[in-house]
Amino acid sequence: MPNSRVHDHLLANKFKIEIEGVTQASFSAVSGMESTTEVIQYVDGDDLRVRKRPGRTTFSNIILTQGVVNTKDLWEWYKQVMDGKIERKAGSIIVLGDDGSEKYRYNFFEGWPCRWKSLVLDARSQTTLVEELELAVEFIERG
Repeated sequence: MPNSRVHDHLLANKFKIEIEGVTQASFSAVSGMESTTEVIQYVDGDDLRVRKRPGRTTFSNIILTQGVVNTKDLWEWYKQVMDGKIERKAGSIIVLGDDGSEKYRYNFFEGWPCRWKSLVLDARSQTTLVEELELAVEFIERG
């Protein structure tokens, strides 16, 4: 975009998601992308200060909210897990600029669906049907 500058804010509604082996899915929200490194405290000899060092890093599960589409790719992937056949996949959450170009991405690895939340049906509602899929991931990097 001609008027886009490096320091301009990016919009939260401009993103896309790629998951290997999934041909089509439309997502309205992504949440849970978080990592935490544990803090290990120790005392060294007669030092009066408590020292802190980084420990293991864990990554939270990623929650994908999708408008219901007429495809079964994500459900079939989750069904495999229920049947005891875990197929781990990599994917990317891609942040887009105003013009739709890729600004940066978060790549996740060793992901598999650990929770599925069904539709909320309400005769009084005019909103789009949505369902959630939660992915357990082992590692996330910013690409």
